[in-house]
Amino acid sequence: MGTKHISRLETKIGWNQPMFTSYGTFIIGFSIARNHMAITPEIKGMQTFHQDVARLGYSQTERLFRIKWDQPVDYELLTRMIEFNIKDKENCTTFWR
Repeated sequence: MGTKHISRLETKIGWNQPMFTSYGTFIIGFSIARNHMAITPEIKGMQTFHQDVARLGYSQTERLFRIKWDQPVDYELLTRMIEFNIKDKENCTTFWR
């Protein structure tokens, strides 16, 4: 991921999992489970990138997608999701959309 985006994100622990915020608004969250890592970019992010997630073979719901431990991580997709949320929520005044 590009450091220009990472440096703008703040780390926060919420609901016992790491999440990243920008200017007090949620950007993306991560959690781990026995068989996978779950990534939560909010519903609008999932709607925007659901075809990319499906193409990569990651399982998904309306709110998150899962990368199994034996699947490669598509860092380009994560970067695009982060960039999308930062830009889309630029003037957002609430934590969630």
